[in-house]
Amino acid sequence: MKSYKHLFSRAFAAAPGRLHFAAHSHHLWPDASYEGHMGAWDDSARLADRKWERIFGEVIPQAQRNIANELNLPDPGTIGFAPNTHELLVRTFSARAEGRPLDVLTSDGEFHSFRRQSGRWAEDGRVQLRIVPCEPFATFTERYLAELERATPDIAFLSHVMFKSGLRFDGAREVAALARPDGMWAVLDLYHSFMAMPCDFSAVAERMFLLGGGYKYAMAGEGAAYMHAPPGFAPRPQNTGWFADFGAIEAKQGEIAYAADGGRFLGATFDATGVYRFNAVRAMLEREGLNTGIISDRVMTLRAALCAATASGEAGALAEAELLHPNAAGPQARFISLRHPKATHWKAKLFQHDIITDARDDVLRIGLGLYHDGSDVAALCAGVKRALE
Repeated sequence: MKSYKHLFSRAFAAAPGRLHFAAHSHHLWPDASYEGHMGAWDDSARLADRKWERIFGEVIPQAQRNIANELNLPDPGTIGFAPNTHELLVRTFSARAEGRPLDVLTSDGEFHSFRRQSGRWAEDGRVQLRIVPCEPFATFTERYLAELERATPDIAFLSHVMFKSGLRFDGAREVAALARPDGMWAVLDLYHSFMAMPCDFSAVAERMFLLGGGYKYAMAGEGAAYMHAPPGFAPRPQNTGWFADFGAIEAKQGEIAYAADGGRFLGATFDATGVYRFNAVRAMLEREGLNTGIISDRVMTLRAALCAATASGEAGALAEAELLHPNAAGPQARFISLRHPKATHWKAKLFQHDIITDARDDVLRIGLGLYHDGSDVAALCAGVKRALE
């Protein structure tokens, strides 16, 4: 198996003894991201106030094209950016005022950003949550769609891949088919599938919001969250910043206007460094002849080896855990989920030995990325076995 460690030389040099297996949480930054990061600084020094002309005229359009190409979206202009997906989530919900609690259909596998915010809204009576359990995994998509048909919500919100288990939702087309600007809105969180598995959302682009970002498999770090906003949906978010009508900065003030494209979801002044890094990483992948499909196939080979090794006892105590298999076939998450009461204890013990994983409740997650090869799986298993003895 070809090694791509040379693309991450700075990260490895910074912590040479570390075994980093949390690519699903904080992906190590490739060297190209450093160049992108410094490019943002150089532009700020060289252009000063005029840097925004370059950011909005070149940097963001390039990032929009990169995302549209990755997701097979017809129009890059539908994509807007924010420092994090939470900001975009709140802005989307702010565009929906019904004078009554919003009926929201979701799952019990959503990331903390939505779980916490929606729970707080429910406490204040702003939303009414209908939560479909992820388990049993084999019937989740079917059960979610059945509940959707039984009572169409105001907003259908769920993840494409669940952050804790890796469960994949396969009903995006069916959900999008029910969406319309004056009816149900559909929002799909892509954070654990974007650049982790090949995704083609061309069939739902006109009817579904898509959320994602650069922190995980896009290898770009923080500050590069995005949302694809379907045309005609949510034209005037209540939570809005001056960048949502950036072109009117020198015009006569008064009207609260919005961009017609994805720019209507922009907030206010932000640090664009993450977007620079994202573009630099995408350029690196193109130079290396890599794409999401190639990287995914590579990682799936390592994932299978890791699953077999843990089951056979090569990683010691991890053999005691239940290895979750939420998807019977098709693309898989780039991490494995091991359910055990000691999950958080194991994570802490491994951290003491500079073996980086993470835990969510009773699930230990071990993630793989482009910077891993077969020798890393063997080193991980040996290190885990020693650490948990």
